[in-house]
Amino acid sequence: MSRSRGCWRTTVLGALAAAGALVVPGMLGMPGTAAHGAQAGPAPVGGDLWAYATIEPGREGIVQAGGYEGEPLDAGSALTLTAPARTRVTGVPFTGPGYRGSVTVGGASATYTFEGSSALREEPSAVWKGRTFPFRLSVPPDAEPGTRLPDCTLALTDAKGTVRQRGTCTVTVGLPAPVLSHPASGVPLDVLPEMSGTAYPGAQVTVRDALEEEICATTAAPDGAWSCAPAHALPPGMGRLQATATLNGVSATSEQIDIMVLEPAAPAPRDTVSAGGGGRLWTGRLQGWL
Repeated sequence: MSRSRGCWRTTVLGALAAAGALVVPGMLGMPGTAAHGAQAGPAPVGGDLWAYATIEPGREGIVQAGGYEGEPLDAGSALTLTAPARTRVTGVPFTGPGYRGSVTVGGASATYTFEGSSALREEPSAVWKGRTFPFRLSVPPDAEPGTRLPDCTLALTDAKGTVRQRGTCTVTVGLPAPVLSHPASGVPLDVLPEMSGTAYPGAQVTVRDALEEEICATTAAPDGAWSCAPAHALPPGMGRLQATATLNGVSATSEQIDIMVLEPAAPAPRDTVSAGGGGRLWTGRLQGWL
């Protein structure tokens, strides 16, 4: 059997942000478009700017910012994101025509500035309205999964530097995916195989089958190791397993593995030997022997 690369179980509360996420320039002008690495979700209703992302400890991810619904702004207007506490902005992935991205020294903030383009001058309402702008953000390795990072702000200013709209960011620390290392994919198993692997320390780990029925559950040790045994025998034949880790309201799943559970060996016939040693006495009622 081979390890499948796809996940059959969708992670609740957000996709994990991947380092080095790619943003396609043509996507920027599409309302509601989210870059890879940002947690998908509807734009908040209201007049404030918004930004959201879920990023694992020690990783980089894309924070999507948008939400401007005000009057058209001219060249020189700018959207600035101030990074949450203990994080830094490492890049502005979009460099499409009409916009210039910049990051301050040290990464405390980053800005997209509208410099003007013939296409957008013909449709000035599309300069900021209905668009999302990606910022690449780095989260420290010791950030606690499930926490929301404070002090992330947004501001959109006009060409004179006057703030036209403000907003806040929702940047949540994600949970690293657990590893299901045993049993190995493709290795024949008995009906009660031990499950083991690694996960974020203190996370609740649950192993489920392809029908999402729980096989076993445990808590990851301080060193990240975990193991558990099925409470009931697994059905013989082909199957699939996946581990889910949960901590502080966020969760992540391992890669799935395909397994083959062997039929249990048939028990040997039960018999006894007579006291005289002269023959076999079957422990059953034979026809005609009453």
